[in-house]
Amino acid sequence: MTAVPPAAAQDLPVHLRDRGTGVATSQFGTYVKKGELLVYPYFEWYYDSDLEYKPSELGYGVAEDYRGRYRASEGLLFLGYGVTQDLALELEAAVITAKLEKSPQDPSAMPGEVKESGLGDVEAQIRWRFRRETQRRPELFTYFETVFPFQKRKRLIGTQSFELALGVGAIRGGPSGTWTLRVATGYNAGERKFEPGEYALEYLKRLSPAWRVVTLIEGTQVDEVALITEIQWRFRPGAVLKLNNGFGLTRNATTIAPEVGVMFSF
Repeated sequence: MTAVPPAAAQDLPVHLRDRGTGVATSQFGTYVKKGELLVYPYFEWYYDSDLEYKPSELGYGVAEDYRGRYRASEGLLFLGYGVTQDLALELEAAVITAKLEKSPQDPSAMPGEVKESGLGDVEAQIRWRFRRETQRRPELFTYFETVFPFQKRKRLIGTQSFELALGVGAIRGGPSGTWTLRVATGYNAGERKFEPGEYALEYLKRLSPAWRVVTLIEGTQVDEVALITEIQWRFRPGAVLKLNNGFGLTRNATTIAPEVGVMFSF
């Protein structure tokens, strides 16, 4: 799972000692082996000091961009399962409460604060490793993601139409740590158009049998880029505490987004 037991780590080649032999999942620094089930309940909080929004997209007529203060708290459940040594499935669902404060420059009929709560994003992924890493070449993987439209009436939370993404990534490990590069393209069924998907450069380092750290730069467009740092503590077999925080590096990125949860392996 997310941490390699000390005895097993010493038996692995150097390029696998940070992560083990599993398939990369969408959770940072997390890998799943054949027959392994990962269960990760976690909580995330968001604060954006100047979220860009259009009143018309929230049902209030004016089709110009304004910036308001956004806050949200979200409880999520992630499930990952290793089908084979190179194929994994994922499912993630969330419940969320979000608030958006209206910009002072916004002349629309939108109230001073819009609040919505309920089901957040629900998504599934298929992840396939089509080339394993060796001492001379990196690991290569691909993934397909579907976000389901379970919130057709709400605008501030959830997803209103199908969103699809297809991505590819490469992993290279060594004595100094493990690097992962991934890029994706997306398709919004509601707008019927392709758009840039997520991209990220991730660094993972195993510090001891119990502790690992992850650092990455992640974005969706050139103006939505964040720095994310995470500490992972394997406090007992089959259980890892994950603490991370996201810091917006550009104006359109969320200002701050801390996360805490415990990942269990079965």
